[in-house]
Amino acid sequence: MKGLRLSLMVLTATMLALGLSGMAYAFHSGGVAECEGCHSMHTPKAGGSFLLVGTDQSSTCLSCHEHAGDTGPSSYHVGTAQADLGPSIPPKQRTPGGDFGWLRKTYTYTASGSTYTEDGATHGHNIVAVDNGYVVDPTKATAPGGTFPSNQLACTSCHDPHGQFRRLQSGTIAKTGAPIKASGSYGGTSTANEPDAANAVGVYRLLAGSGYTKGGVTFNGVPAAKVPSTYNQTEATNQVRVAYGVSAASGHVTWSNWCATCHPAMHTTGGNIVHPVDQNLGSEVATAYGLYVKSGDMAGTAATSFLSLVPFATNSSSYTTLAGLAVNNNSQLGGPATNDQVICLSCHRAHASGMVEALRFDNGYEFMTVNSNYLGSDNPSMMTSSRAPLQHRGRTMAEWQAAYYDRPATRWATYQRVLCNKCHAKD
Repeated sequence: MKGLRLSLMVLTATMLALGLSGMAYAFHSGGVAECEGCHSMHTPKAGGSFLLVGTDQSSTCLSCHEHAGDTGPSSYHVGTAQADLGPSIPPKQRTPGGDFGWLRKTYTYTASGSTYTEDGATHGHNIVAVDNGYVVDPTKATAPGGTFPSNQLACTSCHDPHGQFRRLQSGTIAKTGAPIKASGSYGGTSTANEPDAANAVGVYRLLAGSGYTKGGVTFNGVPAAKVPSTYNQTEATNQVRVAYGVSAASGHVTWSNWCATCHPAMHTTGGNIVHPVDQNLGSEVATAYGLYVKSGDMAGTAATSFLSLVPFATNSSSYTTLAGLAVNNNSQLGGPATNDQVICLSCHRAHASGMVEALRFDNGYEFMTVNSNYLGSDNPSMMTSSRAPLQHRGRTMAEWQAAYYDRPATRWATYQRVLCNKCHAKD
């Protein structure tokens, strides 16, 4: 009997290693995770709640998604630990959502006798994670343009920790019904990431769906997207394309309407910003995007014009279409059609970035590069200017390059202007 048990154990381990069961055994492969990965029945974190292994929800998430000593970019990590940062040392992760480590990067600089400070808190969503040193936003009591209380902001404010929302074969998003067999977030041609008659898949990134309530706000649905299975990588050569889609069957919303759950006043003419979202780009913008390469260069082609620093939503609700676009090898570089759409994520990252307001590209100064180098306190061409600190804002060239996901400065014009021009071509 002992020998039989040992043989069965070896056989089971071999099947899991070879994937003979036909399932992916990643931690979130079933839409959520093993209960004991986040909760401990007998040794939960002292001072915490819900038997969590961390002091709070975000600390529990970051017990896997942020590790000290990570050389990055690395797999599913979304943050760079404080121990791995320092003066002139940028965060290491390059996930599409951005690295929360940028929240730890406060820049102080002096110009014309005055000292300025750009607080790290301005770089993105200030999740509260006590164990990892992330604290409440020091200046904003509520979400900009909304009422969500900043002191309650956690990973679980946007992501359902139990992964109940699922996409059925009909396209409907539901909380019950067919069991979830896989994540549902990833692209490619495998049917393992798509629902069938008997099984559902999880919604994109365990995002909150209709009826999910936190901080006094309630989500109305889930947006559509697909991402390549390897997504945390330098983009010095190959870009990572997240294929954002538009609303589809029951239970879906557009990306910007989903963001508006916490930021509703950002979407009204009486609010803080009136840039259109969830609207077709139109022929003028789509054409400019396709032709734009860099400042002074409008000789590009639409077929090779995609830029992950300025993404757009493909006007499709087909997950098959989105899955085909979600790549990390530059094989899908087509620019937008006239009916593709601008969304909040066209300009912002979901977590944090090296720019203020989690922007994908800097808009605090006219130029991104000066004399073929990124702006920086160590850019020789800026050393003689008294206004240089107001332009580089305390960062080195290496930090700016990291914020642009490692793209070399030579990717841009000698004097590259801000990437609003990717759509508007006014430079």
